[in-house]
Amino acid sequence: MSAPGDDGRARPRVRTGSGLVEGRVDAHGSAVFRGVPYAAPPVGALRFAAPAPPVAWEGVRDCGAFGPTAPKVPYEHTFAALLPDPQIPGDDCLTVNVWTPDPAPATRLPVMVWLHGGAHTRGSSAVPVYDGAAFARDGVVLVSCNFRLGVLGYGLFPDAPANRGLLDQIAALEWVRDNIAAFGGDPARVTVFGESAGAISIGALLAAPRAAGLFSRAVLQSGAPEALPRDKVRAMVRRMASLLKVKATAKAFADTPLPDLLAAQAAVLHKSSPLVGGAAFGLVIDPNTLPEDPLEAAARSEVPLLLGWTTEEYRLWLAPTGAMRLLDRLGPLALWLARFRSGKDRADVRALRAALPGASPAELAGQLLTDSLLRDPLRTLAGARRAAPSHLYEFAWPSGVPGLGACHALELGFVFDTLGVPEASWLAGPDTPQALADEMHSAWVRFAVTGDPGWAPWDGNGPPRTFGGPETKEERVEEPRATRRVLP
Repeated sequence: MSAPGDDGRARPRVRTGSGLVEGRVDAHGSAVFRGVPYAAPPVGALRFAAPAPPVAWEGVRDCGAFGPTAPKVPYEHTFAALLPDPQIPGDDCLTVNVWTPDPAPATRLPVMVWLHGGAHTRGSSAVPVYDGAAFARDGVVLVSCNFRLGVLGYGLFPDAPANRGLLDQIAALEWVRDNIAAFGGDPARVTVFGESAGAISIGALLAAPRAAGLFSRAVLQSGAPEALPRDKVRAMVRRMASLLKVKATAKAFADTPLPDLLAAQAAVLHKSSPLVGGAAFGLVIDPNTLPEDPLEAAARSEVPLLLGWTTEEYRLWLAPTGAMRLLDRLGPLALWLARFRSGKDRADVRALRAALPGASPAELAGQLLTDSLLRDPLRTLAGARRAAPSHLYEFAWPSGVPGLGACHALELGFVFDTLGVPEASWLAGPDTPQALADEMHSAWVRFAVTGDPGWAPWDGNGPPRTFGGPETKEERVEEPRATRRVLP
């Protein structure tokens, strides 16, 4: 159904379980609905509670714009120049967005649900690079969602449920199960996909009993299933409580003004890093939400997987901060520190030197950490699975921003086919190859539709399917140096 808007153009309408929503039609003719509630606003008594059902509304709800983003602290300036992260004020942040080529219940198209990254503390579905228009253009119903972040989503308290961000994601998938047919989607053909913390979340969804049956395929981009030690997550809460001078309980934190809470969170986050370790916000083993190790559960799962990494993940964390120069100055000490952090031995270093002749100490140290955090567990997962196939990939195209190489998150504009979005160039630089986006985006669509991305499942031997490569760098027409951002 549809109705005319103020501009005279027809606006699509769909009835959800909570009420009627009105969207917009994009340039491709697809219907787009933004900011549709899947749960009640997490405020007041619900700030640290499990997600509650959305409040029904009368009449028509305008869903032409993204809803509020989950409360978060901004990236530090070095990363804010590379990673777009809009902040939209408001309390009603537990919402989904839907792009569909045909909002009719009889259509029954495959569905893809996107979980954004951001170290469990940042990001949102409103990032322009995550626009779902290309998926809808290619016959897929694309759903993206917001969920609670940082201490609100993952802080561990004695008087609140653990893993609230995960519970939000499950509630969003339950909304998809119950409502997506009205948007033209098939609730029996749902593929979840996510990057970084979003991929880690999918690892947890594979292990969470309540998520069983909510999706049939999964894509893990640059994130391996993991659960953090409870003490590591609890330490973040204790540090915040010390700064706020309150008890380390959900009640005390709920009584604290949100700006004060976020300021304390920013202070404790400043001391943590994906590479260096330390206390962090993340998923924990919990009898009610995540009862077993996600990596072990994913290995037994019957859900087909597409999983992989970028060639130089570490460069996103090390290059913008100048840490690459520091590690090169440290020389052998940098390698010793990386070995200590990653659990690697001298034989691993020798093998890496042989594979990367001429690599600097910083590059070797960064790659050791990348292998430990991502490649090794993802390969282990793919090799251990027997009940369902696993397709491995590697994204090797180097960014046009000097110093970044084939870094973490670089593949996102290619997967979403959004290289034309201005924010995509923040990380990828100029002159991105559209043919590579066509190739990668098509593989993701094919996996969602058929379960086969276009290459054989991994059998434990040989390299993963590679997208792009260093040779592409030589073909790029460089901008004048004065107009380019240069990283250390």
